[in-house]
Amino acid sequence: MPRKMHLVAYLKAGPSASYPSTWRHPAATLDDLFEPERWEKLAQVMEAARFDARFFADGLGIPDLYKGRYDDYLGRGGQLSLLDPMAILPLMARVTSHLGLGVTLSTSFMPTYMIARYLGSLDLLSKGRAAWNVVTTARDFEAQNCGHEGLPPKEQRYDMADEVMEACDALWNGWDEDALVLDRKGGLFADPSKVRYAHYRGKYVSVRGPLSIPRSPQVRPAIMQAGSSPRGREFAARWGEMLFATPATKADSLAFRTDIRARMEAIGRDPDECKILPSVTVVVGETESIAREKAAYLESLVDPELVIASSSWSVVADLSKIEDPDELDKPGSNQGVAGHRDRMMQVAKDKGITFAEAVRRPRALVAGTPGMIADMMEDWFASGACHGFILPPTVFPTTFEEFGRMVVPELQRRGLFRREYAGKTLRGNLRDPG
Repeated sequence: MPRKMHLVAYLKAGPSASYPSTWRHPAATLDDLFEPERWEKLAQVMEAARFDARFFADGLGIPDLYKGRYDDYLGRGGQLSLLDPMAILPLMARVTSHLGLGVTLSTSFMPTYMIARYLGSLDLLSKGRAAWNVVTTARDFEAQNCGHEGLPPKEQRYDMADEVMEACDALWNGWDEDALVLDRKGGLFADPSKVRYAHYRGKYVSVRGPLSIPRSPQVRPAIMQAGSSPRGREFAARWGEMLFATPATKADSLAFRTDIRARMEAIGRDPDECKILPSVTVVVGETESIAREKAAYLESLVDPELVIASSSWSVVADLSKIEDPDELDKPGSNQGVAGHRDRMMQVAKDKGITFAEAVRRPRALVAGTPGMIADMMEDWFASGACHGFILPPTVFPTTFEEFGRMVVPELQRRGLFRREYAGKTLRGNLRDPG
């Protein structure tokens, strides 16, 4: 049986995702931003297309890195979180049966018990479809919104994240599968002997337990991660099951996958347990000329100031003042996301342009017919550069509607993607893609 790829949708609880200014497109819906039906319908569209999962990227504030203010990022409609995704996910769970449901939660500022409690509840209510995009938080303004002066050192944040994961595991495993008895006649609701304290104490994290949430179908939610620094990759190799990557080229993706595999093998973990999923932004057309015309129209909507404001958020620096990547490495700085900077350096190298030019360009669009897009995806997948893809929308919600109607059937025809879900849980579908 040939291997099959995985597909995960990237979402933001706001006007647009990773491609700037798309909220301005006449097909983009805006009047339903705060309507439950917006998110319920989208979940049904993605489940009909047999996506593995969708997850919400998230942040703890409004970026004000560009020019020291949030005017451009907010005023021009950047990647904003206008709703807490934790309020949206139960709505999406209610109207689907197979689609994975992912949320971004920070190990640096959210109490461990609350993380375990929320994710355990979501996994129970969704019957085993919860996913956790684990982040350590990389920007001082987010730390300040959580009552801290700034971020802990980078290495310490990952050390803390390891302890949060260990503590959550102790909480999630504190209930045996059969601890709930529900014996009306005998008067025994639960067997206390099958529920345990966590009693976890690390250098940074401690939790007593027991967790009040019974064991969920997956026990631990499926773990997403996007670490690109050496320490981030070490964390990903230990815990990750879906790795969100943003390589500029197939060669960059292959190098990333090779590195992660080596790290997993070194700690005795099966590399096949972790799916490498690069992000690709597609524009589908019935013909090549239609696709290119649609892409050109999207490019015409792009606000240059929003691009540079978004890039400032990505590399955690005011790019109105900095044009040399070496200037990003400020002595004593704890901020930054290696993956964003790496991608921009890769773009500059691949296109033969400067870093200053690269950060002023929106992400590249892959425009073409369903067959052309499937060709690109098959090429990356068959070469071993990835296990599938993360798909952000250009225009919400039509990107996912068109991809599901036109590209998914082509991938299925080639035997590259499932026709039906094989597993009962998200982890089951990651292990058996059908």
